[in-house]
Amino acid sequence: MKRRNIVAGNWKMNLTVAESRKLAEAVLAALGPDFSGCDVGVAPTFVALAETAGAIGSGPLFLAAQNCHFENDGAFTGEISARMLLAAGCSHVIIGHSERRQFFGETDEIVNRKVSKALQEGLKVILCVGETLSEREAGVTGDVVTRQVRKGLAGIAGIDEVVIAYEPVWAIGTGKTATSGQAQEVHELIRKMVAGLYGSDAAEGLRIQYGGSVKPSNAAELFAMPDIDGGLIGGASLNAADFAAIVRAAC
Repeated sequence: MKRRNIVAGNWKMNLTVAESRKLAEAVLAALGPDFSGCDVGVAPTFVALAETAGAIGSGPLFLAAQNCHFENDGAFTGEISARMLLAAGCSHVIIGHSERRQFFGETDEIVNRKVSKALQEGLKVILCVGETLSEREAGVTGDVVTRQVRKGLAGIAGIDEVVIAYEPVWAIGTGKTATSGQAQEVHELIRKMVAGLYGSDAAEGLRIQYGGSVKPSNAAELFAMPDIDGGLIGGASLNAADFAAIVRAAC
């Protein structure tokens, strides 16, 4: 089965509102008129969502948020709900990124509540999973990743609107990258595990991105692996030319 690749640029806590609009415009210019072979989106900070939505318009780029809360409204100072993201123009949301787990205490249970709420409200979800360096060295990568997938999807009836992003924590922002073989091994494991939860057809249709220091020089090799369906791009997505080169490798 040929799955449609998906590439998303996670801009993290970078760029002002004006800088975000400028980068979005530069990304569109660098990509040119034809990148219809895959799905491509960007995820700016919350404050830049509306401005970025205006910059990309109704064109082929989708708009994603970097996080959301598991309630629609309430006394949750500093949080943003899924319905607010929809109103701001988002179609996707990144949930469970390792930086959210590491720095903000997000547990598998919290991630699951966010996934459930986002899907209920009509957002597509990019669910992030991945092991730390100590976990890889201890030989428990498979245990960690499958636990995160299983608990992240607990109670979720269907995964048509879910993308899973495998991001080895030790390769995020470090310049280190899993080899294509290492990445493929974990992607294959995730797909087999999902088949046990949702059946082989759903697993074959599931798109699994790789994230972790993807750059123009290694993107094609990574995306050529049979179970890698594009990338969740961090640092390289802040450079329009580099991001466009990665997209071309996927499309």
